[in-house]
Amino acid sequence: MTAQVSSSATQDVEATHCEILAEVRNHIGHLTLNRPGGLNAINLNMVRALQRHLDAWSSDPAIKAVILRGAGEKAFCAGGDIRSLYDSYQSQGTLHYTFFEEEYALDLTLHHYPKPIVALMDGFVLGGGMGLVQGADFRIVTERSKLAMPEVGIGYFPDVGGSYFLTRTPGELGTYLGVSGVQIRASDALYCGLADRYLDSSRLPELDAALNALTWAQSPAEDLKALLDPLTVTSLPDPALASRRALIDDVFSAPNVPAIVDRLRAVTLPDQREWATATADLLLTRSPLAMAVTLEMLRRGRELPLEQCFALEIHLDRQWFDRGDLMEGVRALIIDKDKTPHWNPPSLNQLDAAHVASFFSDFKPTGA
Repeated sequence: MTAQVSSSATQDVEATHCEILAEVRNHIGHLTLNRPGGLNAINLNMVRALQRHLDAWSSDPAIKAVILRGAGEKAFCAGGDIRSLYDSYQSQGTLHYTFFEEEYALDLTLHHYPKPIVALMDGFVLGGGMGLVQGADFRIVTERSKLAMPEVGIGYFPDVGGSYFLTRTPGELGTYLGVSGVQIRASDALYCGLADRYLDSSRLPELDAALNALTWAQSPAEDLKALLDPLTVTSLPDPALASRRALIDDVFSAPNVPAIVDRLRAVTLPDQREWATATADLLLTRSPLAMAVTLEMLRRGRELPLEQCFALEIHLDRQWFDRGDLMEGVRALIIDKDKTPHWNPPSLNQLDAAHVASFFSDFKPTGA
């Protein structure tokens, strides 16, 4: 597919093998992550291409709105291209520093974008994919949507603004999602406030046709809302997390991760015990250090504005490749695929609170 846009950024995108497709139709800039074979995992070239288009369109009076989507039916974006970051670190390169700085800048651009953004969250929306959609004005999920911040499973922490958007979910739901790394579907995404609207995937072509025929009459945001209202719903029945909300709020308000596991093990109610046991067992497979740092990061992020949440995450990033568990997690799950990561420390009861605190010791929020 040949990209057709109203700016010179098109040629730059084509030079990166069309990993980002860009097109303008009816005053709407359409951006498609185009690595379907890799579940649209985002790399530095894609970050830069997205940033160039967004920058050009932000000041183009002919562009009234932006649509973000992923190619194929499996994923919007399954996260960052973590293998390239592993290789950069092992070869003493700089990509693993540059990538996060530019990815976070892109995410902030999306949060502050002057024109409405519609994110079509069809399929997997994981890690870096969540960073791309959470700043959108209209976040649309389908029956194929699977959302998660799964970083603790590879020895990392939920970044790309996770310290902000996870902590703005009701109660301790964001703490649960960040510390466990579990996936949720459309109904729970709406319940958590991590998505705004639901549309069956079979109706995505209908949505495209409506966008192509949209008459711009009021403000772009009002016109898009009027278009989406009859096509989408804003809630779905019986979200699983709603029935577990009181238990999650109690368990994940515990002061540390070992205490969270203890509270899960203590659950005796028949209708909650199976879930609690499975969740405790899951946490024991995650990186103890990553979970502990995630918990502290989320507690701090709750009190910080958006920009300072990203600053906190960059502060952690710059230490994590040397001091965290990411390299071991990638080795075990992606490189060697032995699925037996050797976490450091190896168990929750060996966590050192002072060591966890040391990751945050030099962080000073702006104005502090």
